[in-house]
Amino acid sequence: MSAADWGLLVALGTIWGGSYFFAKVALAELPPLTIVLGRVGFAALALGAVLPFLGQGLPRDHQSWRAFAVMAALNNVVPMSLLVWGQSHIASGLASILNATTPFFTVIVAHFLTSDERLTLAKLLGVALGLTGAVVIVGPDVAQGFGRDVWGELACLGAPISYAFAGIYGRRFKRMGLTPLATATGQVVAATLLLLPLVLAVDHPWSLALPSARTWGAVLGIALVCTAVAYILYFRILASAGATNLLLVTFLIPVSAILLGALFLDERLAPRHFLGMALIGLALAVMDGRLAAMLNRGRAAPSRLQSD
Repeated sequence: MSAADWGLLVALGTIWGGSYFFAKVALAELPPLTIVLGRVGFAALALGAVLPFLGQGLPRDHQSWRAFAVMAALNNVVPMSLLVWGQSHIASGLASILNATTPFFTVIVAHFLTSDERLTLAKLLGVALGLTGAVVIVGPDVAQGFGRDVWGELACLGAPISYAFAGIYGRRFKRMGLTPLATATGQVVAATLLLLPLVLAVDHPWSLALPSARTWGAVLGIALVCTAVAYILYFRILASAGATNLLLVTFLIPVSAILLGALFLDERLAPRHFLGMALIGLALAVMDGRLAAMLNRGRAAPSRLQSD
């Protein structure tokens, strides 16, 4: 990855960390599916308004819209709904830590569905360490029985599996000649169309109380910043750095999510949650080769000094 890719990745991680905060605020007054619909719906309006000013438009062929629909289901409808529902039972910071397992599921999916992102020994070790981190986080709660907290944690583990398939499936948009902005817009438009009948049938939004200004601000924040802006960055990084590198962003997300949760939502995480996050971080370092490179440089330095 280039320095520019890393800069975009850090920005995306910070923005997406804020999505957990905004979702938790909105959950005080709105049900999960309605929040997700607001997120993708307002994002679709914003991105659709930007497209003409940049001289771009959405494709009109059936092939592109079928691809948008599949990507919307894998990257919006399923994982966002699972994460927001999970956050109704667990802390936003914990949800973001569990979502940081996305790269491990992506590595496994990529091995079977791609020809250029195969499993290596380092990636296999990283997957084992990362999943161990998830077990450290969830395991003790499972031992006490499948209460609502456990189901919330498992929902937040289901989302990364969906994101993993989305990361692999989304590689086709570059081959189709679609720009990152057009891809992001088409995806959230398709997600809005998929979610609308579901929300009408399940949440009956006409029966909900009018949200407060605080909740409107949270929904607009998660839609305009954490979705509209974020997906432009997402598809740009995906096109230049690949699916596995892109999903390293999930380890950056918990940093801002935990800080926002602690400062504004009075959330506190248990020591095992931070231990699990440390294992996930170590797994990512092992998986992408940085840990091995650091160790090799450390061994090479004394040799150079001796030769001098």
